[in-house]
Amino acid sequence: MKKAFALFLLTLCISCQYLEKKVPSEQELLDKQMQEINWKEVDEYPSVGDCEKLTDANQRKQCFFDFLTATIEQKLAIDTLATMFPKLDTIEVRVTVLPDATLEFKPEFPKDSVAYDTIKIDSILRARLIDFPKVNPALKRGIPVKTQFVLPVIIKQE
Repeated sequence: MKKAFALFLLTLCISCQYLEKKVPSEQELLDKQMQEINWKEVDEYPSVGDCEKLTDANQRKQCFFDFLTATIEQKLAIDTLATMFPKLDTIEVRVTVLPDATLEFKPEFPKDSVAYDTIKIDSILRARLIDFPKVNPALKRGIPVKTQFVLPVIIKQE
């Protein structure tokens, strides 16, 4: 009986070595995780206080873009852009939301555009959009990240 128990114990010890699985290193796990992350999309888009109560991600995103467009249009409506540039009805504005919740605005013009004084438009845009409401930055895996997008802003409505 002792021989059978010793044989069983020896077989058990030897067979456990075959069942051992290789544990991946931290670097291998990190590399695998980094490949799975989609760096072109954020987990949560930037948001403002009014949009925070929405639970659907698409509605929240649309609420943010609508708020941003309306606020920019409202701030630019009190200026003389429409009178200085009567043919200009829409400006595309590149909006950058930085991780520290600050915003940067830059007008986007077609490359062949020489009809407008781009420096003057840029300076008016920067002057009007300095006191912008608080915007929460986009999140990627819980970390605030920089996001950029281009919004069409209507200058003149008929």
